[in-house]
Amino acid sequence: MSGTTGTTQIFFSATQYAAATVTAALRAGLFGPRSEHRRILVVSNTAAVPEVGTPLDRMPGFEKLRPEFDEVRSWNEFISPHHPAGWSPRAQDALLWEKAVRLAWDLGDDEIEIACESIQANPSRAVAEIFADSPIHVYADGLMSYGPTRNRIPHGMSSRIARVLHLDLIPGLRPMLLSEYGVPSEPVPKDAIVEVLAQIGAEGAGIVADRTPGENRPTAVLLGQYLSAIDLITQEEEEALHVRMLRAAARAGHRSVLFKAHPSAPPVYGRTLTQAAEELGVRLTVLSEPVLAETVFAVLKPDLVIGCFSTALMTAAAFYGIPVARVGTDLLLDRITPYENSNRVPLTIIDAALPDAEHGSVGTPLELDALADRLAPLIRTVGYCMQSRKHPGLHHEASAWLTAHLHRHPHYFKRRRLTTLRLPGGSTVRAEALRRNPTVRRVVRRIRAAQS
Repeated sequence: MSGTTGTTQIFFSATQYAAATVTAALRAGLFGPRSEHRRILVVSNTAAVPEVGTPLDRMPGFEKLRPEFDEVRSWNEFISPHHPAGWSPRAQDALLWEKAVRLAWDLGDDEIEIACESIQANPSRAVAEIFADSPIHVYADGLMSYGPTRNRIPHGMSSRIARVLHLDLIPGLRPMLLSEYGVPSEPVPKDAIVEVLAQIGAEGAGIVADRTPGENRPTAVLLGQYLSAIDLITQEEEEALHVRMLRAAARAGHRSVLFKAHPSAPPVYGRTLTQAAEELGVRLTVLSEPVLAETVFAVLKPDLVIGCFSTALMTAAAFYGIPVARVGTDLLLDRITPYENSNRVPLTIIDAALPDAEHGSVGTPLELDALADRLAPLIRTVGYCMQSRKHPGLHHEASAWLTAHLHRHPHYFKRRRLTTLRLPGGSTVRAEALRRNPTVRRVVRRIRAAQS
């Protein structure tokens, strides 16, 4: 039945964590009074083979989120046989698709408001194109929100984005995401998201309790990310990374450890760790069930969480006050390409904010209130180097920061990038040689002639 008052709000989510973030925002009143809006949750599965996965509306715990929405729809079913990650309407067909959506979901002539995840990619981009006159709220549930926007957003779309909702993982640190378009950011209250995560994790809490009975419960948790799946490192290197995490936990005195495997990771990861645990004399529990990391934190209340650059490291620190530490960020910072890769900012944050589990002192909670002032200049400088054309106003600040701090933090930057942007740390000789090169000079003259 089409709404008659207020607005129909359509929320697009591809993961359980994203749906939890939206639900927390709703309960915190960030989308207005419940009585004045019709609310539809649209779920999508962007996995390579969606048919073999479980849609988030059929996952354990979803029933705790369901009451916030009048209806639940499937984007995969609506656009079938197209894949949500690869399909968007042709410009000339957008109006026809809007009519089709309104008819299929009984929207009538309602005013539509959209809340979606990354507006830089489908399906969010496709939805924004279909509802070409609707205001857009972008929400982000991880550390990537602190980095710059990856792709250019057309003016007709960027001008409709009302705000970026984000988890306040580093209090006081403002997201760079969409800031070049003047889009303000707004944090989702911590208490609201922690409560929602506890509710949807109730079944998972039982699984964790069953897997970790007795007095020898794990005191340290290791986080798997399955980084080889996104081609950052090889499978063998990732297995070695997990073993390094385990050795770091043993070094810190932990004799009972839980490894929270990534749901898509192959079983061999657990076998490799098991062998290493036997050699170290560490009791190891491998949790491969699809349980939220936050559920593990809430149930076990561990003394230490170790990972590479997972957002869960910061949720452990910010939401549960658990000491955290890192392993392997130096390897990933060296390997990650291109420089614009959106994982660069999460990597930088974790590397700069967390102690080194293999060589540093661990076991003390992070001083979160002091992090923002320390991280903000670094993140803006890295963000400028990633997307200088989107943030030309940061050039002077980045230059000043690099002049003062590059000698202590060279691993966050590439000399070629600094050279190209004419920043401190770049190769002045190479830059001068480029300017004198006859071929380069001819190309520059042609470009300038075409622009005049």
